[in-house]
Amino acid sequence: MNYYLGIDIAKTNHVASLINNNGDIVIKAIKFTNSKEGFNKLLTTIQDKLKDLSNIEVAMEATGHYWLSLYSALTDNGFPASVYNPYQIKSYRGAYNNRKQKNDIIDSIIIADYLRVFGSKNSKLPEDDLLSLKQLTRFRSNIVNNVASLKVQVIGLLDKVFPEYKKLFCDIFGVTSKQLLLTCPTPDDIIKISTTKLSNLLSKYSKGKFNKDTALHIKDIAKASFGIKFTTDACSFEIKQIINQIIFLENQIYEVDKQIKELYDKLDNHLLSVPGIGSTIAPIILAEIGDINNFDKPSKLIAFAGVDPSENQSGNKLSTNDKTSKRGSPYLRHAIYNASLVAISNEPELRAYYDKKISEGKHHFVALADISRKLLTIIYYILKEDRDYIRYDHIRDNNN
Repeated sequence: MNYYLGIDIAKTNHVASLINNNGDIVIKAIKFTNSKEGFNKLLTTIQDKLKDLSNIEVAMEATGHYWLSLYSALTDNGFPASVYNPYQIKSYRGAYNNRKQKNDIIDSIIIADYLRVFGSKNSKLPEDDLLSLKQLTRFRSNIVNNVASLKVQVIGLLDKVFPEYKKLFCDIFGVTSKQLLLTCPTPDDIIKISTTKLSNLLSKYSKGKFNKDTALHIKDIAKASFGIKFTTDACSFEIKQIINQIIFLENQIYEVDKQIKELYDKLDNHLLSVPGIGSTIAPIILAEIGDINNFDKPSKLIAFAGVDPSENQSGNKLSTNDKTSKRGSPYLRHAIYNASLVAISNEPELRAYYDKKISEGKHHFVALADISRKLLTIIYYILKEDRDYIRYDHIRDNNN
């Protein structure tokens, strides 16, 4: 007799249930920690019941990153393990559980039964370089988001103490401006510094672009500032600290970019040939997609990115609308969105398609979603066929 082990994954404790090939529950709710001791408890509990572990197949949901250690332990010990998308299990839960109850015990049984009914999935971890690339690109994304948040804080503080500052530089967070904010973040600070020191600072970090006239202009603006006159010392201190954080994080991004480039150069030479995809976006796309052979047609990749049209079910009627499902990888979806913005500027045929959608009354974001689907179709074929982009790849039907 064959047995099917379903595991509901969580951060600290997993729950597993075992059923046989008739769907009968053999062991219900083995709760075990996400650790070596917990894994040994799982095996011991099953072995005490069955004695023989050779006829067991295992399934789990791909919940965050919490499944990785358990998956690795299972496969290292010879267990065939399938990893399913949570949306697959969610759709099956309604058919299996009429009351649509949800808890760890029920979910582990549903996962086991899904494996019994639909069979195992050929799941495998991506190669180490791909996993490393995914980790680093997501790390980079988090740093970039942190920098953006810190910049918002600086702007908020400047609006209080020096609202005119934003007119002094075309980029508040350019090299020269950041150094000025580190030295003189408030009007009082600028007024106190000598014109010579201010001029030298500006000239040094702007590589001669700014001079004494610029320094005098900044001093005049500072003297006439309408900023608040209280808590300026606290605001000055806070701005300096945040600017230091921004500089530190930007240096981190530079170092991470070097690591990402090194990994990407080992893995792929084709994505950069696709319109709209540059050196920052290409590694994100490759890392999030992983093995292209996990997708048997472009529509599966499009759904994985969450740019497929969402569906509404009402009674027996199923309809689609202009909104995207936004399921799957948000990192991939964001990267494709940014690539689409660039692509409609660089690729005439894609621009013509975008303009056609706009002329049909489609909203900008709806037309951009169409471009995203076309880009993902292009990406699908060049990765599948291991080749560079050719001009008319965008014509291929994304419903294949």
